[in-house]
Amino acid sequence: MTTKPRLFLESRYRKLVRDLPQTIYYCPQCGGRRRRREQCTLCGGAGRLADDSVQELLARKLLPAFRARSGKFHGAGREDIDVRMLGRGRPFVFELVGPRQLDVDLVDLVERFHRQHGERVQLTEPLREVPRARVAELKEGHYAKRYRLGVATAVAFDAERLAAELAGRRATLRQRTPQRVAHRRADVIRERGVRILALRVPGDDGLALELDLETDHGTYVKEFVSGDDGRTEPSFAAWLGGPATCARLDVLEILDGPAFSPA
Repeated sequence: MTTKPRLFLESRYRKLVRDLPQTIYYCPQCGGRRRRREQCTLCGGAGRLADDSVQELLARKLLPAFRARSGKFHGAGREDIDVRMLGRGRPFVFELVGPRQLDVDLVDLVERFHRQHGERVQLTEPLREVPRARVAELKEGHYAKRYRLGVATAVAFDAERLAAELAGRRATLRQRTPQRVAHRRADVIRERGVRILALRVPGDDGLALELDLETDHGTYVKEFVSGDDGRTEPSFAAWLGGPATCARLDVLEILDGPAFSPA
């Protein structure tokens, strides 16, 4: 059996909207499977919960250009559908399976991609060919991150006191697998570092607070805010003295080099 040739292209993407998943968003109830989706009440038979994804927007340009049979998207981590990916963007590798056209003008391809999709997704670095090993490097890499998030709370607080107490605070979190992903991930406790870079009162969009954070790789940021019914300790809600939720989240930057440490 002959192995199909593969081509690996790397870049970074910025996601500028809050309704676009990174990869195909299959319906969690029917899994997108034909027999099950016909009766699915969650997706109404569509098999998915979003019409597009970063993966598919790229595939629609790359596969025809390279006359490839199929493609695979490999990201350095991922963000939720309602989270924007800003800054320099998230590193990714797009794997083209069975390309039959290799003489492709990558600069022109990116320009055409931006003309069609630039209001939603932008590539911040030129597409470039990389070896297969780069996929494993991205998947296994530990990347510290910076976030900006809006906090919703009904708790009354002294803005000046809170800013003085929390700006610059560092902590080591103990995070049990969140309730929202417990059905698909092992129930474990992990330690992750977090640092509050800035705290603004009030936040944008009528929210009570806005925070800039720097965190270790793999930190559950939304759960850091709420505490997730005690599954994350300490939490911003505990520091605030009452219930709080993350109502808006942006990834400001994915950092290079060693993982962030709160110490």
